[in-house]
Amino acid sequence: MAAVHAKFELAAAPFEVAPLRERLLDDAAGAYASFEGWVRNHNDGRPVHGLMYEAYAALAEAEGQRIVEEAAQRFAITGVHCVHRTGELAIGELAVWVGVGAGHRDAAFAACRWVIDEVKARVPIWKHERYADGDRQWLHPVAATTEGSAPREDTP
Repeated sequence: MAAVHAKFELAAAPFEVAPLRERLLDDAAGAYASFEGWVRNHNDGRPVHGLMYEAYAALAEAEGQRIVEEAAQRFAITGVHCVHRTGELAIGELAVWVGVGAGHRDAAFAACRWVIDEVKARVPIWKHERYADGDRQWLHPVAATTEGSAPREDTP
């Protein structure tokens, strides 16, 4: 069996999804699933004007890489790639992307969901939201209470 493409990256600038998706093309893949998290204009009933992601880069990259490698072991996939932005992001900007190639859709969907959930729970990336009223707040993920429960936080 060929080695599974498994890559995690931090990106300080906007990035294009199409070339990343191309890296997941594989003759053994019959399915592809992806997740895109965007910056939205509200959170918990408050208007948001933007946010900043800050990461401990060395640790974030190492833990993110561990996650995608674990996904390659846990799921019957042909490839997995995740990119998370850092720095200032405006409303509508792509904050995080996960792509998964697999022989079948069930594995692609399951691995994609698992990767984003694990990234949000384990990778040291912090979010600082800027609100319309001028207030700012650091937000931290909250661990899910049960397997398959709602996402760990109400943001990408």
